[in-house]
Amino acid sequence: MLVEFSITPIGTGESMGEAIASIIKVVDESGMPYKANAMATIIEGGWDDCMNLIKKCHEEVMKKAPRAVSHIHIDLRPSKPLDRLSEKLKSVEKRLGKKIKT
Repeated sequence: MLVEFSITPIGTGESMGEAIASIIKVVDESGMPYKANAMATIIEGGWDDCMNLIKKCHEEVMKKAPRAVSHIHIDLRPSKPLDRLSEKLKSVEKRLGKKIKT
């Protein structure tokens, strides 16, 4: 399962860098496969593992902000093995005949 999520702290001013860094630290320490980008983080794992990690990230943000807004997108495809985090992009690159920017 792939889960893309973003958690936006509300009420902490214009900059969100400190809160985002604390989220990435929690994700990194989880040991789960992930990719972070400018707008969200994608994690890969089982349902419970992904949801528990997102909950921990949300709790981390709530230590720094009085309010948070979360967006979660789930790609659940049980027939496919893990490592879809990189395999999905490889499939697109194969069709394009070139590497894409990540």
